[in-house]
Amino acid sequence: MAIRIEVSPGDVVATRFAVSPLIVTKLALRVLSGGRQAGVWRAWADRAREPYGRLLAERPGLGAMVALFRDRRYNADFIAPPPAGVGIPFEAELATVRATSAAQAHREIARNLDGMPRPPAAVLDVLSSPDVVTLFADALQALWEEIVAPAWPRFHAILERDVIQRAGRLATYGWAAALADLSPRVRWHPDGVIEVRAQSPDETHRLDGRGLLFVPSPFPSGVGSYLEDAWPYAISYPARGAGIPHEVPDGLAGLIGRTRARVLLELAVPATTSHLVALLGLGLGTVGDHLGALRRAGLVARCRTGRAVLYHRTALGDALVSPSVPPP
Repeated sequence: MAIRIEVSPGDVVATRFAVSPLIVTKLALRVLSGGRQAGVWRAWADRAREPYGRLLAERPGLGAMVALFRDRRYNADFIAPPPAGVGIPFEAELATVRATSAAQAHREIARNLDGMPRPPAAVLDVLSSPDVVTLFADALQALWEEIVAPAWPRFHAILERDVIQRAGRLATYGWAAALADLSPRVRWHPDGVIEVRAQSPDETHRLDGRGLLFVPSPFPSGVGSYLEDAWPYAISYPARGAGIPHEVPDGLAGLIGRTRARVLLELAVPATTSHLVALLGLGLGTVGDHLGALRRAGLVARCRTGRAVLYHRTALGDALVSPSVPPP
């Protein structure tokens, strides 16, 4: 079973990549609720357990959202719709959620629940409430402010560097290059079709020049699709580099120093100096000094993509970090 998205050459022009704080907040909820593996974010998830448990008790909308989560089947879109454009702040995205009518929310919830086990009575009370949109929006806002926002600088750096690289691939080499490592569930067919494996019945959609919105996630699993006419057509996917380990091997740290080893690990995916500052929590000058030393050693190089200067590992840098395992 699969979703087929038919695209035309003109859709490349209309296709864009966007970072969505709201979608990341929803995906963070899936991780914290146990619906997704935390991967390299295990330490972050462990620190969030206490405030997450408190929010579950305080915000009835939070547990009701968790009850709706399911894989590869329809999930209510109004909870975290795709952004209307690039660079939309969380507050503006949440305002779109709050503007959803109760009738639309109830229609989407009913579709979401179709084929699922009946939720507990307390959850059904929230889902059928005329205030369900407010309850969900308030829960998302609390989750963002208390748990996601403090980690946002690192999340955002991971997402932005993926967008820079993948958008460049799409513009220069086309769909096949942009989608090559998006997810094992996503395939590009030379006849102009994007195929997304799903558990729902086969569907076919045509972009008809509207393009597609790609929304990366910092978490290393899960692909979601938004293919309802009420929203921009979109696909969310794990950002390249979402699985880069946070811990530095002792052997590499002993050879070049722990901080330079961390820089080298992060450059499994090309990044700007500003990305590395956010990812590593270091000063701009410190990052610049380490990059200079790694360049002189032949371990990293740099290139320009549009207005951005990206640093990347050389073949020697790849071999030093992991001679037998390809970068994530």
